[in-house]
Amino acid sequence: MEDNNKVWVRIDNRLIHGQIVETWVPYCKSKYIIVANDELCEDELRQEIMKLAIPADLRITFCSIRDIIKTVKNIEQEVVSSQIFILFATCEDAKKAFDRGLEFYTLNIGNLHYAPGKRQLCDHIFLSPDDITCLKYLKDQGINLDLRCVPNNPVSIKDEQLWD
Repeated sequence: MEDNNKVWVRIDNRLIHGQIVETWVPYCKSKYIIVANDELCEDELRQEIMKLAIPADLRITFCSIRDIIKTVKNIEQEVVSSQIFILFATCEDAKKAFDRGLEFYTLNIGNLHYAPGKRQLCDHIFLSPDDITCLKYLKDQGINLDLRCVPNNPVSIKDEQLWD
């Protein structure tokens, strides 16, 4: 992690899964996960299923993109910012949160599934033209883009490869 004073932010369209719980949370020393997703914050059944994957010593909450700032501020009363791990399903959601005032310096792009019209960047990241525009916008705002699936892998994709 580059900045110990801010939340860790990841885009992964799978949201909660074993790789998050087993590798990223320990790497980031996270104590709290926020899943910021408008659809999921309304789906209590899916939330309960995802909670089953979370160890007892890790807290989790689900919120809308609109409520991300308020949610982070509430959680910062319990833990320091650097112990908060935020998951977004899409680049656009991360951009919306940033534009609403969410402060972060690094954005980890971990997994974006294939869909027609997307360009394959590596085995786990497929980007649409809108994704590329969104990531370029965030990069231009000073956000460091960290493109890797697991923390112990080196960043194998350079920012310049996104715009080619």
